[in-house]
Amino acid sequence: MESLLLPQIPDVHRIDIYEAHGGYAMLRAALSKTPDEVTAEVKRSNLRGRGGACFPTGLKWTFMPKDSSKPKYLCINGDESEPGTFKDREIFERNPHLLIEGAVIACYAMGVTTAYLYVRGEYKYWIDLVQKAVDDAYARGYIGTNILGSGFSTDVYIHRGAGAYICGEESALMNSLEGQRGYPRVKPPFPAQNGLWGCPTTINNVETIANVPIILRLGAEAYAKIGAPKHPGPILVGVSGHVNKPGVYEMPTGVPLVDIINIYAGGVPGNKPIKAVIPGGSSTMILRGDALEGVCMDAESLKAAGSSVGTAGLIVMDVDTDLVKVLQRITRFYRHESCGQCTPCREGTGWMEKILTRFCNDDATQADLELLLDVADNIEGNTICALGDAAAWPVQSMIKRFPEEFEKHIQEPAAT
Repeated sequence: MESLLLPQIPDVHRIDIYEAHGGYAMLRAALSKTPDEVTAEVKRSNLRGRGGACFPTGLKWTFMPKDSSKPKYLCINGDESEPGTFKDREIFERNPHLLIEGAVIACYAMGVTTAYLYVRGEYKYWIDLVQKAVDDAYARGYIGTNILGSGFSTDVYIHRGAGAYICGEESALMNSLEGQRGYPRVKPPFPAQNGLWGCPTTINNVETIANVPIILRLGAEAYAKIGAPKHPGPILVGVSGHVNKPGVYEMPTGVPLVDIINIYAGGVPGNKPIKAVIPGGSSTMILRGDALEGVCMDAESLKAAGSSVGTAGLIVMDVDTDLVKVLQRITRFYRHESCGQCTPCREGTGWMEKILTRFCNDDATQADLELLLDVADNIEGNTICALGDAAAWPVQSMIKRFPEEFEKHIQEPAAT
């Protein structure tokens, strides 16, 4: 498969190079169609969100009301704070105009006149790169008033986050954009009905929007034939941990995890056996290294394996890894990043970290293992947003799939 999201074209981040290779031609083509025709093309492609939920993008766009008297907004989620995830910044750095072109096409399809790109605050280097690309697109008439003489106008703004992981959750992101505390909102109402400033809003991930010009260039039918039939298209996979060549790799969906590790990422150093893999960022359920055969990087395959594609942040751990220490570190992150709005998450993440610390100190008992699972079970499904689930799932899956890792840290009472 040719590289579609990250083409091997020198300096394609520059607007003149991007244009020379067909850049913004799909915006011109989209503006010659009706908004409904553009949405229908994206819907036929079966593009699914690349931010974790894998929701059908074209279907989400149809939720935007057509005849609203209120302003309509597009939010592009570039917060990218999930541990193990670092794919969106590759688009920011290497192909920002693909993202901008996709954003303007999406705005046209939904009748949106203002788009916000929300980027995590630590990404200053990449924010500056994208801002330069946005400025150049304005200067060429691809953003702004009467775009390319079509009569359609829209603006694109970059909003720098303030370093809170919780703002990657779509409703907390909207609160942050409004200048409020980054607390997730209770749903319903959903953003398409009551989003930014009480107006209709659609939220898509950076990689999702970057796929839109590709769909229009290839055609929906050709795009739908790339990769896994139920989750098609190119996907960026960030591989980290115990591999020889960590990095971000573009591939069709549906590539086996063992091929991603051994072929794309060059295998495990020293050819050590793989103990465990986290397939989609730290919030996804862990998989045993001896149970990877037949598991592929697509939503359906990973769901069947008891995990999820998440943000396609693949973390590989070799046979020498202490998984309890890994889990403690993950849990510490979620305890620190909990916004504190929901009691199960606010209190439960702290309890889980304390219990895991006892395991790491070889000072835990069998009762601690039971308590750890009980706390995780009481967090899952009992919070406003999915951060509680994200904290509980690694604990639950680690206990289920690696009980021996906990047993070796349990200090049995001395015989009397």
